[in-house]
Amino acid sequence: MSVLAVGLSHRSSPVALLERAALDGEERLKLMAEMTGSSVIDEVMMVSTCNRTEIYAEVGKFHPALTEVIGRLSERTGISTAELTEHAYVHYEDRAVQHLFSVACGLDSMVVGEGQILGQVRNALKDAQHGGTLGRVLNDLGQRALRVGKRAHTETHLDHAGADMVTLGLEVALDRLRPSGAPAAAAAPAACPAAGTAVADAAADVAAALPEPGPLTGLRVLVLGAGSMSALAANTVARLGASAVTVANRTAERAERLAECLTEAYEPIRSRAVPFTEAAAELPAVDLVVSCTGAQGLVLTAADVRSALAGAPRGGRPLVLLDLALPRDVDEEVRALDGVHLVDIEDLRQAAAAGAGGAGGRTGAISLVREIVDEEVAEYRSVRRADEVAPTVVALRAHAGEVVAAELARLENRLPGLGEKEREEVSRALRRTVDKILHRPTVRVKELAARPGGDSYGAALRELFDLDPAAPEAVARPETVPGEDA
Repeated sequence: MSVLAVGLSHRSSPVALLERAALDGEERLKLMAEMTGSSVIDEVMMVSTCNRTEIYAEVGKFHPALTEVIGRLSERTGISTAELTEHAYVHYEDRAVQHLFSVACGLDSMVVGEGQILGQVRNALKDAQHGGTLGRVLNDLGQRALRVGKRAHTETHLDHAGADMVTLGLEVALDRLRPSGAPAAAAAPAACPAAGTAVADAAADVAAALPEPGPLTGLRVLVLGAGSMSALAANTVARLGASAVTVANRTAERAERLAECLTEAYEPIRSRAVPFTEAAAELPAVDLVVSCTGAQGLVLTAADVRSALAGAPRGGRPLVLLDLALPRDVDEEVRALDGVHLVDIEDLRQAAAAGAGGAGGRTGAISLVREIVDEEVAEYRSVRRADEVAPTVVALRAHAGEVVAAELARLENRLPGLGEKEREEVSRALRRTVDKILHRPTVRVKELAARPGGDSYGAALRELFDLDPAAPEAVARPETVPGEDA
């Protein structure tokens, strides 16, 4: 079996296509179930973020599985197979493993080195497990990807510049709020517990590097949503000096919890929660809106914004809407409104391509991370090769057990008067002899199989002994390496 990766990301697709490919949790579960229900795919997991939709599958054959993945994705999203084929990237076997490891390290992110992707890969594993589409191969691969990502950040400090989508978004938003040139939001904040452990850990590393007063000093911010991205955004703007933060979320309890956390962590900031249905009414009183709700439809339409601002004096203050969601939360048509500036994923992609976010200063760390990825891919492939020969080794031991059993039965027929004690001793001697003969070759074939080109050793073993490692009776018996008295 091999791993196939098929994806769309900010590197391969326009944002409009990424938006059409973005599926909510329930739709992703349905899609994964449909794929594993086919005869050509055994396991599936999906990594879904604001700038990528990726499908990882364990497959038997490349072309039938690729056709199945593209076809099912087309049916579920409404995107034609021709359009998917034009923009999708495809990786297979080692290249698929390398891609997932690179993604987990943040190398393929819009903001290179951001640490949020680890949580998103972890969520992909949980979703696939919940949907029953995760098996041993993808679980092992996903868990190793998480370890590789953690190792990369620990050993290279790739994320110590505080790079993330929120930070990049605020850099661009500040340009719109303060055209004269305000300090850039160059580092992530210390996060309160409501933001989650991963956010808190990532933010704590760089909190001390923030300037005082912060670049958002005196500004009032509205945060739409209370998930992990929204919590990071709320903590970021609070730490960067915002005078007031209002949180709106469909689940009122989560919004209230986040607002309370901000008040406790960033005194004397004014923070409060408002009903999600009243969020638009807050627009006249704020300078910046950060939206990342995960909704499938628009949260703020142009009509909502126009109506909220009608007759509300702002004293020439611009209103900046930072939309970090995919599908997008904010209507594209708000760009036409006077005094309103929209910053969305497309703007961030252009900013990242132009070098915003500080990636240029991390060139050395990026090179080190790539070396780590190459090393881990080689290690993973070595382990996989050793695992792939294991059924053959089990089959060989099962075959040897059958031979011993047949010989003992023949001995019983030829020497019916043999005593119970003698029969047990003969049986023990035969099994011990076979185990000793097989021990070294089976250990050795695993060692050889772990090397490049090692598949041929398992194939040779199957051919020499006419083994069928796929037979249920062959793989059901756990392999052991007996000791001297076995």
